[in-house]
Amino acid sequence: MPIYDITVPIRSGMPVYEGDPGIEIQPWSALAKGDSANVSFLHFGAHTGTHVDAPAHFIEGTRKIDALSLEALIGPARVIRVPDEVSEIDPDFLAACDLNQVERVIFHTRNSSFWREGFRKDFTHLLPEAAKVLVDREVKLVGIDYLSIEKFHSGHHRTHLTLLSKDVVIVEGLNLSDVAPGDYELICLPLKIADGAGDGAPARAVLRTLVS
Repeated sequence: MPIYDITVPIRSGMPVYEGDPGIEIQPWSALAKGDSANVSFLHFGAHTGTHVDAPAHFIEGTRKIDALSLEALIGPARVIRVPDEVSEIDPDFLAACDLNQVERVIFHTRNSSFWREGFRKDFTHLLPEAAKVLVDREVKLVGIDYLSIEKFHSGHHRTHLTLLSKDVVIVEGLNLSDVAPGDYELICLPLKIADGAGDGAPARAVLRTLVS
């Protein structure tokens, strides 16, 4: 049963969304300095690399990252390949996709090739109208292979609000370079951060091929 690690490694110098905290990974103690153990100090934002957005990211008083349902984060998922020439995922594109009885949708776009570069503003994104289509289909989770599912500086956050207001989990920052379109089992577990705004957390995400 092949397992695909679709997590982007967290490292200094990796792309971060414009305005988000940078990444610092420093030694706190080190065997090389005579300390009794290696201990690293980590400093980065909750939406670094592969991460999960909770409703509290954009909606005050709603569910935080530590309260997300594991049922939504683990289960069958369909990977949909979006052609490289498509920069906006709209309702017409979704209408051509087979989404019958699909509870988790992951979009593999040209974005997966961007992880070797600095932050790109022209990433492929999901339009609010398409997000509404997924909500109406009672999708539990939507994933995409860049740092935001929404158009850069959209000015309205309607894609996020459409999904999160209906408790649809958003997974961002995936790397699907080695994943073919089709059906898989998704396992995506964000860090269970109990303090702060609860807006999101980095996650380890993998896909497993389904046994027929």
